[in-house]
Amino acid sequence: MSTALQTVESLLSQMSPGEKAQLLQWVVSDLGGIFPGIEKTPGVCGGEARIARTRIPVWLLVRQRQLGVSEEAILHGYPHLRAEDLGNAWNYYRAHKDEIESQIIENEEA
Repeated sequence: MSTALQTVESLLSQMSPGEKAQLLQWVVSDLGGIFPGIEKTPGVCGGEARIARTRIPVWLLVRQRQLGVSEEAILHGYPHLRAEDLGNAWNYYRAHKDEIESQIIENEEA
């Protein structure tokens, strides 16, 4: 068994059921390339990944988080967003880090 798998196995016993559910969601999303709550539509937000039913791009939320804005503050600033939306954005970012980092750079240089 690889070292990474051994580490995960030892961590599983320390995790709460909620943490295990989050981990499972990450693994399923990562394997399937399916990110519920995230949409990419040509002509909407430049075709960038965004929160479904909104025009809020994932890169914008990720950048706010990088700048130290709390999830609570982000949700307060976007009252129509749900905590689940942020979780979906973080999952998408984990799997598409290069894409989102590139969009952050492009938009900061604009």
